[in-house]
Amino acid sequence: MLHLPKPGDVAAYYQKYIDLVPQTNDILDELYQQHLDTIDLITSLDDETLLSAYAPGKWTILELIVHLMDTERVFSYRALRFSRNDKTELPGFDENSFASNSEANERKVLSIVKEFSLVRSCTIELFRGLSETQLNRSGIANGNPMKTSAIPYILCGHEIHHRNVIESLYIGK
Repeated sequence: MLHLPKPGDVAAYYQKYIDLVPQTNDILDELYQQHLDTIDLITSLDDETLLSAYAPGKWTILELIVHLMDTERVFSYRALRFSRNDKTELPGFDENSFASNSEANERKVLSIVKEFSLVRSCTIELFRGLSETQLNRSGIANGNPMKTSAIPYILCGHEIHHRNVIESLYIGK
């Protein structure tokens, strides 16, 4: 069973995301509903808004959504490795390089939405298939310890953070 991470389950940096997660009895159900809410938000926006950045050098909304997928893939891979008791230290990733090379702005929003749904479905099924033993395993990523069971909470809070940015800085201007 997945429980809210305790101090030491992840690097302190991730606490800002975990703190955004609403109280829930099932983080995987929360992840599912959350992605539907994010899809509703981005499909309600026109192309001009989706391709806008709130300041020079900032990502567009499409780049931001692809960033959510990239992050989810990286963290799900970490969960897979940790859950299988792989003790290899995993590297970090440069999210700015990923975003600038994503070519998200050349894609149609519905293509991104479809991919986002598939990525989220795969993440949820990965975690549903892990045993208690696997969820309690941990590893090192980007030089920091991370417990497998903390990853869905990080992903949930990360998405909330970026949705808040979209609502306040992109469409709330």
